[in-house]
Amino acid sequence: MGKFTFNLPDIGEGIAEAEIVAWHVKVGDRVQEDDKIADVMTDKATVEMESPVSGVVVSIAGAEGDMLAIGAPLVVIETDGADEVEVAAAPEPAAEPAQTAPAPEPARAERVEAPSLPAVAVQSAEEKSSPSTSSGRAVAGAKVLASPAVRARAAELGIDLAQVKPAEDGRVRHADLDAFLSYNGAYRAGGKPRGDEAVKVIGLRRRIAENMAASKRNIPHFSYVEECDVTALEAMRAQLNAMPGDRPRLTMLPLLIAAICRTLPDYPMLNARYDDDANVVTRHGAVHMGMATQTDGGLMVPVIRDAQDKNLWQLAREITRLAEAARNGTATSAELSGSTLTVTSLGPLGGVATTPVINRPEVAIIGPNRIVERPMFVPDGMGGERIEKRKLMNISISCDHRVVDGWDAASFVQALKRLIETPVALLAD
Repeated sequence: MGKFTFNLPDIGEGIAEAEIVAWHVKVGDRVQEDDKIADVMTDKATVEMESPVSGVVVSIAGAEGDMLAIGAPLVVIETDGADEVEVAAAPEPAAEPAQTAPAPEPARAERVEAPSLPAVAVQSAEEKSSPSTSSGRAVAGAKVLASPAVRARAAELGIDLAQVKPAEDGRVRHADLDAFLSYNGAYRAGGKPRGDEAVKVIGLRRRIAENMAASKRNIPHFSYVEECDVTALEAMRAQLNAMPGDRPRLTMLPLLIAAICRTLPDYPMLNARYDDDANVVTRHGAVHMGMATQTDGGLMVPVIRDAQDKNLWQLAREITRLAEAARNGTATSAELSGSTLTVTSLGPLGGVATTPVINRPEVAIIGPNRIVERPMFVPDGMGGERIEKRKLMNISISCDHRVVDGWDAASFVQALKRLIETPVALLAD
């Protein structure tokens, strides 16, 4: 019998430490050669560590969320063979790009069950409640006045109507159920309150938290919002999607990215990165467009390289490919870094206006909001105006005030607005 110490390998140039984001083994487990033993994260790249030997795990380096120095022992495995203790570094990882963790992996975060909240006064119909005249509620099992819809909703929520205090005339209404739920907390079917749950912030979620905190701490943000009439843009999008062929279906995002790329050459201060330490702003010629993407593990920002050189359908394909890669965990480290400007969109949930946080070290971030239909005054072609239903969308931009002045941000958005409202220009060479 011997012991093999598996040291954390150098998994990236200039990386001094990595975070343990998931253990696939525990002390006492038997592993075979090439079995997965742990996932470790550096920056936004997650790498799977595999066992180089077979044996029984006798110790592991720490808990999920702990930081481990490169070269430090990760696991010790008791192997069959020579008696001497063997201490060896893990083999270098394969030359293929580091893969991000599959989207479900962050769900492996350690969950610590906290004590449940005190039980609230909710009982099934079979249980008998003690009288509570001081609360104004009826005795459980007593006749309660309520409509069939209210009774059905209460039954679905697992609430005994006898425990709900009616607001007026003794009849329980939906508003009384809402008040009861608000006061007594969230319910699951069956009437059991959901207990507290403490979730350790590790892996990608911790990286997001650190990056957002650093962005707000170091960058003096300001935001600007403008309303754009996208009626013509939406009509053009519908016409392009109706054209025959195997081109991908266009959403609003590739159209917006194309418009941004057309507008940026006149506003180079927005397509830039700020090195705080060197106090140097680099204005980029190429547009490497970051695309904020929500995944099961948190927000990731895959990058569309040289977005300015792509047409609408190439952008649409790249948006789909990168979003899928981010969500299923196959995006490479190179695809998740190097953006010069970021677009963040919540789609139909976009709201009226947003104030997005800058993706540091970039100096600006653009957020399209929800498209709404409203009546507007438009020229009638005879020198007057008429009321017409139009499709409107607000565009938000947040900027680093150390680099971008308010006038520059407003001028950029106004130029972008003019292009969006005359969308045929997007198809011109």
